[in-house]
Order: sequence, then structure tokens, then C-alpha cells
Amino acid sequence: MNYLIIVLQLVVALGILNVWLLRANRATAYRGGNAKNMREEFATYGLPYWFMCVIGVLKVALAVSLLAALWFHNLAQPAAIGMGLLMLGAFIMHLKVKDPISKALPSIAMLAMCAAIALL
Repeated sequence: MNYLIIVLQLVVALGILNVWLLRANRATAYRGGNAKNMREEFATYGLPYWFMCVIGVLKVALAVSLLAALWFHNLAQPAAIGMGLLMLGAFIMHLKVKDPISKALPSIAMLAMCAAIALL
């Protein structure tokens, strides 16, 4: 397996797990609007709590799939495509609330890394 792909899979997977499992209830410079945690961020986007739960489960599952793809290589492309679509949605939500581009940079970077994983 290409070392670049391994690094990208690790960066995306561990980054998502960090955001959703360790930092979900913490403020970051990248939260939409003036949100102080994940729940407030989804509310800022006009999205209900249940939708946040669905997105969280999907992102964690796809992150785990990217880690599993280090051994089961055929998981990498579908997991990267799924995560990329979710990152595109995150970017669109930042645009929706007119966040400065700096707040959307993580979603753009993750989208680019997912595209590279899926295409390489």
C-alpha cells in the first residue's frame, strides 16, 4: 500500500475521531457561527439534534472503516467517498451560515484528503 494513502487515512480517521469523540463538547475555532459545542453548531446550521446523532454515527463508522482499510484495502475507497460527501456537506453548512473561510478549512482539507484516498 502506498505510504501517502496510509498517512491520509490516518489523518482523516484520527481527526474525525478526535472531533466527534474527544472534542464534541468543547469550543474550537472551527465551529459554525458562535457555537461552543457540536450540538450548538448543528443548531446554528438549522439542523435538529437527531440529525447530529446520525451524522456522528456515520462519521465515526467511516473513520473506523478508514482505519480498518489499512488491513482490508477494499474498504478505503467507499469509506473515503462517504466521508468526502459528509465533508462536502460540512463545507456547505459553513457557507450557509456565512462563516469566514477559515472556519471551513478543516472540512475542505478533509474533503481533499478523502478525494485523494478514493482516487489514488
